[in-house]
Amino acid sequence: MSDEKKTYGETAILTPANLLTAFRLFITPVFIWLIVTQGASWISTVIGFIAAVSDYFDGIVARRQGTTRSGAFLDPLADKVVVLGSLYALAYEHFMWILPVLIITVRELWMTWYRSKMSKQGISIPAGSLPKIKTVVQDLAIAFCVIPGLTDVRWLTVGTLWVAVALTIITGYQYYVGGKKLVVQ
Repeated sequence: MSDEKKTYGETAILTPANLLTAFRLFITPVFIWLIVTQGASWISTVIGFIAAVSDYFDGIVARRQGTTRSGAFLDPLADKVVVLGSLYALAYEHFMWILPVLIITVRELWMTWYRSKMSKQGISIPAGSLPKIKTVVQDLAIAFCVIPGLTDVRWLTVGTLWVAVALTIITGYQYYVGGKKLVVQ
C-alpha cells in the first residue's frame, strides 16, 4: 500500500476512475452496433481497443486516487457488459460459436450472484492475477474476430476463445474456493 494520500474516499461516486468506467459502458453499445453493422473492420477494432484500454486506465486511476465501493461495483459490471455484449454480437454474426459464449455467461452470472452473497456476509474476495489474464484473453478473443484479416485465421479465433473459456472456469473456481476459505476463517 502506498504512503501517498488518496484523493477519494471509499464512499465517493463521482471519481475519474468511475467516469472512465461510465465511458466504457457508454461506448459498448457503439462497439456492439459496429460488430453487427460493420463486422470485422478497422473502426470496430479502434472502438473495441478504446473500450479495452479504458478498463486498464480506470484501474490505474482508481489505485492512485483511491478505490471506492461504487467503483468496485461498476468496474466488474462494465467488464461483463463489454465482454458479454461483444461475445453475443459476435455469435449473432457467426464469428464465434454460441456454446463458449453461454459457458462464459453462466460463469459471469454465477460470479455476480456469488460475490453479492459473500458481500452480504461482509466478505470481499480479492482478485488475483489470473482473472486479469482471463480478461485480457477474453478481450483478445473478441479482438481477433473484429481485426480485419484475422477473422479468417480460425485456429487463432477459435483457440483463443476456448482458452478464454478455460480461464473463465478456472478463475470462477478460484473465487469460489477463496470465498469458502474466507467464510471458514
